[in-house]
Amino acid sequence: MSRIAGRFAALQADGRRALIPYVTAGDPQRASTVPLLHGMVEAGADLLEIGVPFSDPMADGPVVQRSSERALKNGIGLADVLGMVEDFRAKDGGTPVVLMGYANPIESMGVEKFVAAAKVAGVDGVIVVDYPPEECAEFARMAKAAGIDPVFLLAPTSTEERIRSVAKVASGFLYYVSLRGITGAGNIDIADVAAHLPRIRAASRLPIGVGFGIRDAASARRVAEVADAVVIGSRVIQEIEAAGAEQAVSRVQALLAPIRAALDERPAKVLA
Repeated sequence: MSRIAGRFAALQADGRRALIPYVTAGDPQRASTVPLLHGMVEAGADLLEIGVPFSDPMADGPVVQRSSERALKNGIGLADVLGMVEDFRAKDGGTPVVLMGYANPIESMGVEKFVAAAKVAGVDGVIVVDYPPEECAEFARMAKAAGIDPVFLLAPTSTEERIRSVAKVASGFLYYVSLRGITGAGNIDIADVAAHLPRIRAASRLPIGVGFGIRDAASARRVAEVADAVVIGSRVIQEIEAAGAEQAVSRVQALLAPIRAALDERPAKVLA
């Protein structure tokens, strides 16, 4: 069982939902990332999502784009991100880590080299936004063979065929994009999310994390009524952006702590 599957199984046994915050590696500074990762775990994060900086992040809104630009200016590349994961693992061997990024850095490194290096670093899952499930069966096979879960995005516009294609190759969990747009695009519509998730659950028994549009404890708690995990990205980046390097950890912890509390206050319910 992968670290991701194990973490979701433990949470489900306790009737709890996962909190998955996102940060861009190398933002605001190279030295900020590992302390931020540890700080988020201390604040109650169950899994960590780390963005790999890229010059053309098509799925990301302006907030995450700015974080990627700052990281690129700091000279952060894919090899640096893997090094940060390895540094994080020196003190934390249990918290699952998922990389999120785009195909170009992986292709530039070489897929086989990337998978091998990610395994050594301690990566548990990878989301490659522009790897469609229909075209990356071999990548998914290699990742799974290395103990790395290939995680895929689904959206309100996903067809039944796309959902089935993702269900065939995905592992770990599924990431449902709640909005028809880019990250940070607007407020989440819980009723719309609740209406779409049954289609996904009918095709896969994997846990479902919902992201895009979750900004505070109230919205996170509402999402937790219908999903297995809440993913928070742009809001975390905004705190980092406002705080700067010296106060980034404390500001992010102050954001996440009440969200963790809100998730744990919700009545336990078994999701179908």
